[in-house]
Amino acid sequence: MGNNSEAASTTVRLRALLPSLAPAEQRVARRVLEAPGAVAAATISRLAADCDTSETTVVRFCRAVGFTGYPALRLTLATELGRAERAGGLARSVSSDIGPGDDLDQVVEKIAFADARAVEETAQQLDIDALHQVVDALVAARRIDIYGVGANAFVGLDFQQKLHRIGRVAFAWGDPHVALTSAALLGPDDVAVGISHSGATQDTIDALAQARRNKVTTVAVTNFPRSPLASIADHVLTTAARETTFRSGATASRLAQLTVIDCVFVGVAQRTYATTQHALEVTHDAVRSRRLGPSPRFDGQEADQ
Repeated sequence: MGNNSEAASTTVRLRALLPSLAPAEQRVARRVLEAPGAVAAATISRLAADCDTSETTVVRFCRAVGFTGYPALRLTLATELGRAERAGGLARSVSSDIGPGDDLDQVVEKIAFADARAVEETAQQLDIDALHQVVDALVAARRIDIYGVGANAFVGLDFQQKLHRIGRVAFAWGDPHVALTSAALLGPDDVAVGISHSGATQDTIDALAQARRNKVTTVAVTNFPRSPLASIADHVLTTAARETTFRSGATASRLAQLTVIDCVFVGVAQRTYATTQHALEVTHDAVRSRRLGPSPRFDGQEADQ
């Protein structure tokens, strides 16, 4: 199996690793995120001065995010910038933050661009090996518990509905107390999925940890691979959402999470094709009468009404 995470851009990787870096290293990371072209052209001394830190810290930062040193970082940034320029990526500044002076046309364009990029970058960096392992676990699971609070709970409910629609036993718990009691009843034949953009939501961490103590296979869906939630999961699926002003933890992260969930769901559906097709047909027939007027048949043909 391939690993799409190797194709993820440096900026995508830095956003994911940013919370796990030391404060001085975070300053370097933010400089790279704000001005990758300037960093690609700068000496290590210049970058260290711009970030009010030392050359040693810059080297330490490079190694912390997977580079052998500063020359490797500069070369990678230059390569990625050249690739983006050839693709026309540098012609757009739409990904910049929303400012108080932006008119509604600009707000709409920036939101649409940020949401689209969240989906694209999530797909680019998604670890296919980890995805394969999660699909294997879900196909074999007796029961699937899904934990997420706040806005993450909506993604959990969507995942539950998808799995339930194809005959999998799945429950989404948004209440922390109910999640804990449910996790306490799981066993080695089950799978528990924790969904948290930050990976630092205590309620979700506690529920997944309770499941892990019962030797349950655990899965984390998070934007940050070094987060506390990821650290207690057997398998980690990461998103790549960037949030802007007024939108911390908002739509972009939800769309990125739903992208990952859809990939998992389709993988499970493929592996259980015959039973999935039957389940989709009978559930479609069960709700068809609830529609007003002609309803499309499951096979794409118009239903007789």
